[in-house]
Amino acid sequence: MTPLRVSHDHEIESLDEFDEAVSAGGSLAGFRVQAVDLTGRTRELRSAETAGAVFLGCPMEPEAETRVRLSGALVFPPVPGLPLDPYRGRLYSPDELFASLDAGYESTPDARAYAWFRQTRADGDIFASAVRALHDDSVSDALDELLAGARVVGVMGGHQMERGTEAYAGAARLGRTLARSGLVVATGGGPGAMEAANLGAYAAPFDDGMLDEALRVLAAAPSFTPSVTDWARAAFEVRERWPSGGPSVGVPTWFYGHEPPNAFAAHIAKYFANATREDGLLSRSNAGVVFLPGAAGTVQEIFDNATPNFYGSRGEPTPMVLVDRAHWTERYPAWELLKSLARDRAMEARIALVEGVDDAPQALKHLGG
Repeated sequence: MTPLRVSHDHEIESLDEFDEAVSAGGSLAGFRVQAVDLTGRTRELRSAETAGAVFLGCPMEPEAETRVRLSGALVFPPVPGLPLDPYRGRLYSPDELFASLDAGYESTPDARAYAWFRQTRADGDIFASAVRALHDDSVSDALDELLAGARVVGVMGGHQMERGTEAYAGAARLGRTLARSGLVVATGGGPGAMEAANLGAYAAPFDDGMLDEALRVLAAAPSFTPSVTDWARAAFEVRERWPSGGPSVGVPTWFYGHEPPNAFAAHIAKYFANATREDGLLSRSNAGVVFLPGAAGTVQEIFDNATPNFYGSRGEPTPMVLVDRAHWTERYPAWELLKSLARDRAMEARIALVEGVDDAPQALKHLGG
């Protein structure tokens, strides 16, 4: 699979891109330089045209900062004392969020960001809320860049689905099948069904036996409770035994910080605002969404996705496949309401209910996904 990432023409997100822009004409006018350490580029900043440029969280020497401000550039300095970079130009990786896992999950950047979020939300700090909004907007921009031109299928499902169960194995097979068909698998990025689908996409380049063996390794730590550390270590053991797995996307949130992100999504778009995260994930699932059995959160996602399909606010309705007839007609009877909403509308031909997870890929294909 070709790399997913593309860059916007006037966004600079690395030193290489900065050097290329400067060498191409000596002008940074109109560029947005995002989270690039420019402390070693004082000479270039002194000589380049920077009027109209915007520097977002770029460390630079005081002399260089003064010069670019006086030239007419806008400089938003780095914010000290944070466990994250609100100006970041790229999505997170599992290695980044789980750094220091050997010392326990509580030491990781992911856990420290959640602790900061809980503290500042309790304080009602308006500056912290502005930083969170800036961070989430940066993540959305990076997600758009990553997925530009890709056909994305969302896989939704409950976080309580445990490793070692047939339901988990089925969700993993689903992710593998979808990835092998050329789709980019995107999930809510957490544990349970979400992790299983990301695991399946990770397993897509390997022979089928790899997934069976990986499922056995993971079953030793069935859930992220009572120990996130043990749960995450099992995932990294799989990644170490089978490196360079297939890419997929996870879109988790610190709003539910007690649920850690999973380590099988190569690209993690983690948000503070859950509403922004939910809408962003569903709106980018342009090849449709598969809804595995879940509870309140998955029910919410079904109708969050149904609303723009009902009104046509995103154009043509996208496919929706609900998996497990008994679950969606008896335990949580969302299917009947969804059918009623769809009746006599364009979305009626884009919804399906299937018995089992292995039926979902063909149903999605039949609906145009």
